[in-house]
Amino acid sequence: MATDLPVRNSIRMSWQRSQASSVDTDQPAPAYFAGIDFDTTLTRAARPVIDALSSELTDEPVCIILTDAKGIVLDRRGGDRSLIRRLDKVDLAPGFRYAESEVGTNGIGTALEVGGPILVLGNEHYTGVLRSFACAGAPITHPVTGGLLGVLDITTQARNSNAVLLSVAKLAARRIQERVIEEANALDQALLSEYYAVCRHTGGSVIALGDEVFMINAHAQQHFDSADQAALIDRTRDARGGTRPLTFLADLPSGISARLAYQPTFLGDTLAGGIVQIREQRSAPRSGTRVPAVPGMTGSSALWRHTTQEVLDACGRAEWLVAEGEPGVGKLTLLRAVHDYSSPTERLAIIDAGDHDLLTTAASELESGADLVIRHAHLLSGEVIHGLADLLQEARDGSIGQDAWVALTMVPGQPDDDALRTQLLSFFPRTVAVPPLRHHLEDVPALVRHLLGRAGVTGVTLSTAALNQLMRLPWSGNVTHLRTVLTDVARRRRSGVVELEDLPAECHATTRRQLTRMEALERDAIVGALAAHNGDKTAAAGALGMSRATIYRKIRDYAIVS
Repeated sequence: MATDLPVRNSIRMSWQRSQASSVDTDQPAPAYFAGIDFDTTLTRAARPVIDALSSELTDEPVCIILTDAKGIVLDRRGGDRSLIRRLDKVDLAPGFRYAESEVGTNGIGTALEVGGPILVLGNEHYTGVLRSFACAGAPITHPVTGGLLGVLDITTQARNSNAVLLSVAKLAARRIQERVIEEANALDQALLSEYYAVCRHTGGSVIALGDEVFMINAHAQQHFDSADQAALIDRTRDARGGTRPLTFLADLPSGISARLAYQPTFLGDTLAGGIVQIREQRSAPRSGTRVPAVPGMTGSSALWRHTTQEVLDACGRAEWLVAEGEPGVGKLTLLRAVHDYSSPTERLAIIDAGDHDLLTTAASELESGADLVIRHAHLLSGEVIHGLADLLQEARDGSIGQDAWVALTMVPGQPDDDALRTQLLSFFPRTVAVPPLRHHLEDVPALVRHLLGRAGVTGVTLSTAALNQLMRLPWSGNVTHLRTVLTDVARRRRSGVVELEDLPAECHATTRRQLTRMEALERDAIVGALAAHNGDKTAAAGALGMSRATIYRKIRDYAIVS
């Protein structure tokens, strides 16, 4: 499309962004997303507004469309049959994303890009098949945080367009924002009421978690020092947003073990947040207690030393145990290192749950006198669990593998399997929770040195700024994730000092929420553009075809450090 036509500057710039994104000028190609959450703060607030508006516009040939902050259509109301058929042909329907980068200039995607309301008329659309429409999009922002929630769009056929469309869209967006704050106030009040009730009733340490609310009571602040408080706050991230009660243990930097009991709070059917009650489980160890250095293990944090000591105690008593933790935390590495330290003359056999000959292999290893670790026990089938239970009973009775030590590794939060629990886990009196890396980030510098050394990388060090940045990240894949990042770093720099700018793009964003594949690609593109333009956000936005407001918003959303 030519960009030298006499059009508004905002439309001209949108055409340029669309062209830079290689949008098809004839046919839009919006991506479709299944499994969209249609029960959110936005949809709940918008539903009565859209109901009322669609009722008011019953006889008008217009369609009311609600999208989220990425341009994914969440709701579509009104419109005569002819208009609905036309919208279906261009995939302007629930589940499809009408981002400017995918379908070009349009009321939804362009409103998101410019961060303000816009009316796009007929021929102002970048893509040919959209030029038969007129659409008015008004962004919906959170009244308190200012964060972008979505867009309220009103679409009609181009021949029916008029300036009133934009006024109606803006008014509806404003009404939705008012309902957002009404619901937020009601939810916060419900959470506060429950928080104060629990504080009065228990007299103990309590934390309240909500979308926009976080409170820790005076008892917790007085009872736990600042380092323990920080660890408790970090552990509560795993419970935030949960709709079911949850109890978990937290080993704190001071050596104290705390039991955290999370109870969700609802207002009607809507989750308002949750209350976490904290109880101390075990006092800190005496100052003379010292965990021995175990070859092959890296980590000196109180939490990691405590975990290592638990496995050492079990292995030293030949007590069978389950090592439970997220993928990549180092469960097998820990078991192998502790076993080699405690029983250096005994062979350790490792079998994966996916081994088709698991029972035969396990029996053979036990008969040979080896100790045994079965990985990914949560993936065992019912038939294998039954056979393994019989085999372990024989080992217990001394029929085979006399004095053998057996351990399992498992991932927490897997579906509850009665056979696994009743037939297999009863053989294992102890479960050791191996913590995710985000709970002992102080071990990252030592892990970096260790992992680089194991990879045979010499002559490479990380600057203080780079190490500090690695210690800010959530590490969703834990130590395995860190190893992957370091492998990437070492491939691109084989000697010298790795600076902050040398880290992969994903390391420049400290957001703790799990990003979709598309979000990760967008984050990496922004980081790359910022690096290419020496941190100049305006230049980076221009290179990416974004508005300056959009790139600032996305830098904030992804917590990008440049």
